[in-house]
Amino acid sequence: MKTGLILVDIQNDYFPGGAMELVGIREAVTKAKELLTFFRENRWPTFHIQHISSQENATFFISETAGVEIHDDIKPLPDERVVTKHFPNSFRETGLLEELNKDQIERLVICGAMSHMCIDATTRAAFDLGFNCAVIQDACATRNLEFGGQTIAADLVHGSFMAALGSVYASVLSLHEYKGIGNK
Repeated sequence: MKTGLILVDIQNDYFPGGAMELVGIREAVTKAKELLTFFRENRWPTFHIQHISSQENATFFISETAGVEIHDDIKPLPDERVVTKHFPNSFRETGLLEELNKDQIERLVICGAMSHMCIDATTRAAFDLGFNCAVIQDACATRNLEFGGQTIAADLVHGSFMAALGSVYASVLSLHEYKGIGNK
């Protein structure tokens, strides 16, 4: 079964100094970089997803800003594809599915940001399209959310979404677990 890596929205606006800093993004990008290196060493297909806001009142991922750029730690190599998206689901109105089908990929390894938004939407869509999915949970990050007048801490948001994805949509693994068993 051919495997491809999808790195979702690991862009400057999510890092310190960016317009939408995430909790734990530095730790997540360290794991994502290690995962990307693992894929590069094995010459497995890699797809970088770059969100560019198309909404008139967008506050981050704005075209032609430093914040929209893919973070230096995982900069794409010339032979790695970059898919631009405008919605949380990386498949919606993009060429991602065609690229994956062209490469005959059946299994996806997914990481990036935000756990509760684009990772969730992309993983569920991939599952619905028939892909076997693995989410590398420690290579993902999110932020605190507000609901019912209360702040829900990022670690609880992340854990809740990983638990939900792991119930049906994907194997949810740490990077260590994936490198040990998930790539066989």
